[in-house]
Amino acid sequence: MATVPVRKKLVPSLPSGSGAAQKLLAFASLIMLVIIFSVASDNFFQFDNIVAIMLSTAVMGVLALGSTFVIITSGIDLAVGTVMTFSSVMAGVIITTWHLPMPLGIIGGIVAGAICGLVSGLLVAKMKVPPFIATLAVMMVTKGLSLVISGTKPIYFNDTPAFTQISMGSVISSVIPGLEIPNAILIFFGVAIIASIILSKTIIGRYNFALGSNEESTRLSGVNVDYWKIVIYSLTGVFSGIAGIMMASRLNSAQPALGAGYELEAIAAVVIGGTSLSGGKGSILGTIIGSLIMSVLTNGLRILSVKQEWQTVIVGVVVVLAVYADIMRRRKQ
Repeated sequence: MATVPVRKKLVPSLPSGSGAAQKLLAFASLIMLVIIFSVASDNFFQFDNIVAIMLSTAVMGVLALGSTFVIITSGIDLAVGTVMTFSSVMAGVIITTWHLPMPLGIIGGIVAGAICGLVSGLLVAKMKVPPFIATLAVMMVTKGLSLVISGTKPIYFNDTPAFTQISMGSVISSVIPGLEIPNAILIFFGVAIIASIILSKTIIGRYNFALGSNEESTRLSGVNVDYWKIVIYSLTGVFSGIAGIMMASRLNSAQPALGAGYELEAIAAVVIGGTSLSGGKGSILGTIIGSLIMSVLTNGLRILSVKQEWQTVIVGVVVVLAVYADIMRRRKQ
């Protein structure tokens, strides 16, 4: 009697050649920028300015970490900035309006971000709405909800002084007096380590790369593609929620009109760091480098008194060059 072959669910391995050359190029670009701005201005390579660069990287960097997961699947998430704002507003409502303990407010803000990511994932995976349109819709909804829930007014955390310490306090200074490094920087690197473990050591990361490399083959191998897409978008929402708590803590307020434009900076950092918009290739280390490049470039141009409008032009040119480099690299492959 002939045996019927059993289809096995395959767990894809991580792709070989994870863009080491691209990461090296991005790191070399970062070093070059630091050298150029250090020579151009004595004020650039100062301890306080380096801390300021790292602090400005923290929130945008966490958003970029979340965006990395979605972009590796060849998707996009335009809602990360407004989801960040919505999460901060929800944390503000829970802490200041409902007068619940601060830990519940923090958890509530992160959960709000996860729910927004879940909605995006359901739209993309189950309703088959293109990621661009689905996340654009979520971006508009969360932007509107932030304004409605807050009454278009900022929510201040003046009655909860400990909340500001989440980002602007300094655990390091309590250990090493005089070394004032804001907690937001430590949170950023801590979240980056967690993101790296998820992407490189867990089944989420393996399916993440598999979806971006060849979604149809992944589906034919028996993988529940829709389920993992929802998981990945929800995970991105969690990162946006964390960024929302960090931003609210840094400003000591939830600003309902804030958030628009952050998604573009996050996507730019991911692309500059070597993650391909075509999917299937990317790394957390590359995203960290890309985030630092964005912050160093913006900070350096500001120190050199370059006008704001020209700063935007220069950053736009850098993003185009990064995307073009990715296209050329894929053509050679």
